[in-house]
Amino acid sequence: MTARRRRDAPGDGWARRARHIDTVTTRRPAPRPERAASPCASGRLGRVPSVSPEPSDLNAALAALRKRALGVLAGLPADALELGELFRAAGHELALVGGPVRDAFLGRVSADLDFTTSAMPDQTEAILARWGDAHWDIGKEFGTIGARRFAGRRSSLAEDVVVEVTTYRTDEYDPASRKPQVAFGDSLEGDLSRRDFTVNSMAVRVPELTFVDPFDGLTDLAAGLLRTPVDPRQSFDDDPLRMMRAARFAAQLGFGVDPAAREAIVDMADRIAIVSAERVRDELSKLLLSDQPRAGLEVLVDTGLADHVLPELPALRLEIDEHHRHKDVYEHSLMVLERAIALETGPDGVVPGPDLVLRLAALLHDIGKPRTRRFEEGGGVSFHHHEMVGAKLVAKRLKELRFDKATVQAVARLTELHLRFHGYGEGAWTDSAVRRYVTDAGPLLERLHRLTRSDCTTRNLRKAARLSAAYDDLEERIARLQEQEELDSVRPDLDGTQIMEILGLAPGREVGEAYRYLLELRMERGPLGAEAARDELLSWWAARA
Repeated sequence: MTARRRRDAPGDGWARRARHIDTVTTRRPAPRPERAASPCASGRLGRVPSVSPEPSDLNAALAALRKRALGVLAGLPADALELGELFRAAGHELALVGGPVRDAFLGRVSADLDFTTSAMPDQTEAILARWGDAHWDIGKEFGTIGARRFAGRRSSLAEDVVVEVTTYRTDEYDPASRKPQVAFGDSLEGDLSRRDFTVNSMAVRVPELTFVDPFDGLTDLAAGLLRTPVDPRQSFDDDPLRMMRAARFAAQLGFGVDPAAREAIVDMADRIAIVSAERVRDELSKLLLSDQPRAGLEVLVDTGLADHVLPELPALRLEIDEHHRHKDVYEHSLMVLERAIALETGPDGVVPGPDLVLRLAALLHDIGKPRTRRFEEGGGVSFHHHEMVGAKLVAKRLKELRFDKATVQAVARLTELHLRFHGYGEGAWTDSAVRRYVTDAGPLLERLHRLTRSDCTTRNLRKAARLSAAYDDLEERIARLQEQEELDSVRPDLDGTQIMEILGLAPGREVGEAYRYLLELRMERGPLGAEAARDELLSWWAARA
C-alpha cells in the first residue's frame, strides 16, 4: 500500500497493540552456516553490526530494533487499522509486509506501505470499495487492488490514504519469457518465502499487530546481512531481478550479501538477460540514487552482473601499465561519482540531490577510454577523443536500458563536454571561449561545473589546488559575463525577421546562414547592438556576391 499521510495523530489502537511487538513468537528456521563478515550499515539511524554478533550483542541489537519499531508502528494511521478489521470480519487475513516492516525496525517511517491478504482479488475489491472513497483494479491480473480514502473523512486524517492490497502469491519466470508467471498462494508464510531477502520477509498481521518472521529476518537485519529466505539459486531463478536488488539494497542499506547468495549471483549472472530492460533500469536508478551507490556498484561488478547490464563499467578495469602512467579508470570513476554526490545541493539549490543525470555522467564519463587507449612511444598512454567516443557509448547503453530521451541526451552531452575545461589554467581563454563553454553546456552548466570539479582526483596536492583555483576563476568569469550579457540565452543582435527585412529575403537556407553568421559574431565580440550588427550583416552579404 502506498500512503500519503501524517503521523502526528495516530490511532489509539495502533499504539496499544504496537507495545506487544516485542512479545510475539518468531518461528525460527533450521540452523544455517556461520555468517561471514558483512559491511556495516550506518547513517542517521545508527550502525548495524558488521559481523555475526555474540549472543549478548545480538540480543541487545534485537531489543533496539524492536524498540524502534514500536514508535513507527504506533504512528500508523487508524484508517489502515480499520481496514484490517474489515478483512478480519470478512474472514480473511491481512498483513503489512516487506520494506515498511523492515524500515519500522530501522526506525524509519516508510513512504510505501504494502499489504498482503488471503482474500482473492474480487473479495479484496469488494472490501476496498466499502473502505475507500475510490478504488481501482489495474493490477488485478497480479492480485493487486488499490483504493483511496480522502483526507477529511476522519478528523485525524490530514492527507489522503492510498492503499494497495495483494493476494498471497508466488512468482516464477518461464526461461523463454520476460514476464513473471503469477500463481496465488494460500498462506502468509508461503507469500513471505517468495520475497527477495529475509529482511523483507517479515510481516505484521493487522489489526492484531502480530509479528511474523519465519525466516529469521530480524536477526539478519541486526547483522546487516542480505540472505534469501529459500535457497538462493531457487530464489534468483524464480525472479532474476532479485540479483539486482541485492546490489541495490547493499547501496541503500549498507548491508553485505550472504556468501551463498553472492556465489549464486556469480554463477547465475547471465540469467538477468530474461528480465526486461525497464525493470533493470529501475533497479539501477534506485541504486544510483541511494546514499552509498559505490557499495552496490561494486556488487554488480564483482559478481559479474554488470557484464550483462552495464558492461562498460567493468571494462574500465584496464590493466595498469608497468610504469603506472595512467590511473585505474574504474576506481577513478567511482571516486568521481562520490565527489559529485558531495557537490549536490539541497532542495533549493541549483542541483538538488540525489540527481540521476549528474550521477550517471560521473560514473560513465570515461567509458570511452578502453576503446581509445593507445600506448605511445616511450611508455606513455593516450586516450585521444575518448569524450566523443564515450558520449556515443553512453547514449547507446542508456537507450538500451530504456532511459527517457532527455536523460540520455543530458548524460551523453555531459560526457562529451567533461574535458572542455582542460587547458583553461594553462592559457587565457577569451571571452568568446567562455561564452561558448556556457552556451554549449546550456541548462547542464551547473551539472558540468560539478562533474568537472569531481573529475580531479589527483593525489598531487599542488596540481589539485591549481586546477581548483583555475575553475574558481572560470566560474567567476562566467558570473561576470552573465551579469553583463545574460549569457544563458545568447542570441544574435538581429532575429530572423529583421535579417529577412534587411536583406530582402524570403524564409529559406540563406536566412539560416545569415543567422549563424551573426551568432558567431556575437560569440566572438559580445553584444554589438542592432545598428552595428546591421552593418556587419550587410558587409557579409556583399562579400558573398
